[in-house]
Amino acid sequence: MTITQENRVTYDDMSRNFPNVAKMVDRTGSAVVMKDNLPRYVILDFAQVGEEETATNTEIMESARNLIARHLPAFRELAK
Repeated sequence: MTITQENRVTYDDMSRNFPNVAKMVDRTGSAVVMKDNLPRYVILDFAQVGEEETATNTEIMESARNLIARHLPAFRELAK
C-alpha cells in the first residue's frame, strides 16, 4: 500500500470528523491515519480486504521456488 498525500489523515482529524475520512476511503479506497508523524492505522474499503490478503497459486508457487532456491544447501543438509 502506498501512502500518498491524498490518502493521509491525522489522528486528530479522524477523531473530530470521521465522516470526512469515510468519504476519503470511498474516493481513494483507503486512508492512512498518522499519529505522531508515523503511519498508525489503515482504513480500507471492505471490498479491498479480500484483494489485499489473497495471493494467487502462481504467486505462492513462485515464492516457494525462491525460498527453496535461496536455502537449498540447508534443505539438503536437513534431508540427510
